[in-house]
Amino acid sequence: MSDRTNVAPNDLNAFWMPFTANRQFKKNPRMFVAAKDMHYTTSDGRQVLDGTAGLWCCNAGHARPKIVEAVAAQTAELDYAPAFQMGHPKAFELANRLIDIAPDNMEHVFYTNSGSESVETALKMAIAYHRARGEGTRTRLIGRERGYHGVNFGGISVGGIVKNRMHFGTMLAGVDHLPHTHLPEQNAFTKGQPEHGANLADDLERICALHDPSTIAAVIVEPLAGSTGVLVPPKDYLQRLRAICDKHGILLIFDEVITGFGRLGAPFAAQKFDVMPDMITTAKGLTNGVIPMGAVLTTADIHDAFMDGPENLIELFHGYTYSGNPMACAAGLATLDTYREEGLLQRGAELEEYWQDAAHSMRDLPNVIDVRNLGLIAGIELAPIEGKPTARAFEAFLRAYDKGILIRTTGDIIALSPPLIISKAEIDQLFGTLSDVLRDLP
Repeated sequence: MSDRTNVAPNDLNAFWMPFTANRQFKKNPRMFVAAKDMHYTTSDGRQVLDGTAGLWCCNAGHARPKIVEAVAAQTAELDYAPAFQMGHPKAFELANRLIDIAPDNMEHVFYTNSGSESVETALKMAIAYHRARGEGTRTRLIGRERGYHGVNFGGISVGGIVKNRMHFGTMLAGVDHLPHTHLPEQNAFTKGQPEHGANLADDLERICALHDPSTIAAVIVEPLAGSTGVLVPPKDYLQRLRAICDKHGILLIFDEVITGFGRLGAPFAAQKFDVMPDMITTAKGLTNGVIPMGAVLTTADIHDAFMDGPENLIELFHGYTYSGNPMACAAGLATLDTYREEGLLQRGAELEEYWQDAAHSMRDLPNVIDVRNLGLIAGIELAPIEGKPTARAFEAFLRAYDKGILIRTTGDIIALSPPLIISKAEIDQLFGTLSDVLRDLP
């Protein structure tokens, strides 16, 4: 294998980087050139411990042999097959395998290529489902403040992160938002699910009264809100949302792009919280981040509502060129094999207490105003520098990278979500190094 260290592109100008301060980055770029298991290799030859599973997606770690071999073999066997009016065996095999580990009420899989596309698909399905059942008045969609549901127009409309919405003009019409569940005065430094805030789900009743529930198609929430800074659902909150949706005939969609595939110690958060939604959106850990792929899981009730009329007619006019791509399916199957063989879908539960203790050891460090955790996720919130929001956490990110750990920041919150293969020694390294960073921050 060729030596990829000390390799730098000859020009950084052409690539317009996503969610990045491009001008700042290109003055002092941070380049990864290789990855294996828990570590990235930088262009200057350093090892960096991955504290974020890439972007919440490399749940089984990096360059895992079974996945690498499956993708390589699939490339030589069948690189692409059309998904419209044609099929290939692995797409059906993967769908069956997903249903095997999904909540009991999930029976069908629709493939996409990302979490954003999964959200768009689920929202369209929700509206079309009600129309197929003769309830075409149900077009309104309910999201939540601080929610993240990808970056397409449907996702940013039901989402509630201001910077993701403010630059793009008018959102989708007919969207409303539940309040977020962040109650720092009552729940700061909670270990696991907070005691306070279940009543915030009851605001859905207010929204129903305002718009009339017969106009509402679906509510979409992240069971645990990740990209906004790790907001753990209060006890009984999701159960109350489910009950209100049932009362008014509203579909409940769980966005599990982050929480799916073992992040909380169960295959899906729906199982962790014992709340069954009508649809689940997935991506990220589905293929361990190796090849872009997403999926929407649905109940038989939703699927069967479309299976009416003559059999020769297309039931749902929706899909993507790369839906169920053969190489993505091969990666997905090998990823599920790796999860199963190494017990990774349950490992978050086994490590949760150790991880929790390590996360809350940050409590008394300078500028730390909250610590939140569940499964193998933690959020460490820092007091912002006056007049410079986000600056303190971003400085922590830069210093952590220099010290050999990768963390993620959103606002002034540090989010941690390592590959599920992390060891206790690596947890100690991650939080020990982060402690050193936080002690020295301005």
